[in-house]
Amino acid sequence: MKITIIGTGYVGLVTGACFAEVGHTVTCVDADPKKVALLQAGGIPIYEPGLDEVVRRNVAAGRLLFTQSTGEGVANSEVIFIAVPTPPQPDGSVDMSYIESVAREVAGHLTAYRIIVDKSTVPVKTGEKVTETIKRYRKTSVDFDVVSNPEFLREGFAVEDLMKPDRVVIGVSSQRPVAAMKEIYSPFNAPIIVTDTNSAELIKHAANSFLALKISYANALSVICEAAGANVQEVTRGMGLDNRIGTRFLQASLGFGGSCFPKDLSAFIHISEELGYDFQLLKEVQRINADQMARFVKKIQDNLWVLRDKRIGVLGLAFKQNTDDVRTSPAIDLCQRLLKEGAKLRVYDPEAMEKAKALLPASDTVEYVADMDAVTDGVDALAIATEWPQFTKLDLARARKSMRTPIIFDGRNLFDPAEMEKLGFIYKSIGR
Repeated sequence: MKITIIGTGYVGLVTGACFAEVGHTVTCVDADPKKVALLQAGGIPIYEPGLDEVVRRNVAAGRLLFTQSTGEGVANSEVIFIAVPTPPQPDGSVDMSYIESVAREVAGHLTAYRIIVDKSTVPVKTGEKVTETIKRYRKTSVDFDVVSNPEFLREGFAVEDLMKPDRVVIGVSSQRPVAAMKEIYSPFNAPIIVTDTNSAELIKHAANSFLALKISYANALSVICEAAGANVQEVTRGMGLDNRIGTRFLQASLGFGGSCFPKDLSAFIHISEELGYDFQLLKEVQRINADQMARFVKKIQDNLWVLRDKRIGVLGLAFKQNTDDVRTSPAIDLCQRLLKEGAKLRVYDPEAMEKAKALLPASDTVEYVADMDAVTDGVDALAIATEWPQFTKLDLARARKSMRTPIIFDGRNLFDPAEMEKLGFIYKSIGR
């Protein structure tokens, strides 16, 4: 099929590339001329494992095109996906101006029937608003349908998630677009759920909020385990082997971050309040997540006493492994809290250092190092803030010798406490 994706962020670019990979012809539209030029030249503006190969292969094959022209995208495609940002606002709601702007622009270019698909994470009833907007701004009474098709991509695993999805959700207000949507997704061999638009829009917020709840539950358990002398990893493993619960998203850590969970949780609370329900359970999930970071910083303070002028190494800046995304990153939050206490930082991340510099500029108090092992040189303590698998290969013997004091605060539980103590470290982790 001929498909247009408007927006080439994480969701739009991965979706467009993977649609092209299975044989569709995809036009990706973005308003940023520098990004379009970069993509046309075979460059990738984000780090996402496997994405660069998929993009380059399909650009070379002529199945993946990039343009600034929405009109070109609307004219040349049967289905138009909207994948623009919906950034959070201070009250917990999301900024819908990008969605509204694209809907107006698409409306102005409609000359024949098209299917307009909301791929961005949006509040319930957005489909109704997009439909009203297109009706208001279209130049003729041309037919169209608005579909909700929420994304369920994990950064760091987005290509895998799109090529092998758990399910595809399609929300419609009529049956006319269903066949086309099923045809788009037929190569992916996934269960397809066809439902009403409002239900489809709620599924994404409900799913992400539930996963955030699982993380906060594990983190609440970690507090109990520390107080009881238990091991949270053993507790959650024993729980997770019950197939009604599962092990995924049940690991204690510094807490969740990134561009999805914090925003979607706040948005769902706000949506619920607008619909007349005080979702106190989700508010508690937020509180537990915030408290987890505060407890970790206090653990550092309790062991180092005064943080002013202490030099602390930090491994990890991205909000999770396999991405360069630092938006709402717990690692960045940790660094900012340590700096506020007067600490000096030596930091390293395999992919996120350039993007982190916008939030943590290199200075007398923030030193970026190019080598993982060098982050321990001359520091009073080391904090592990992101679960990059290569951090488990840290040269611990070298670290023990190079550190001013051999203290490690592990916010991701990457090492075994007993082994670390044998190596001569003062080792503090989460819930163990």
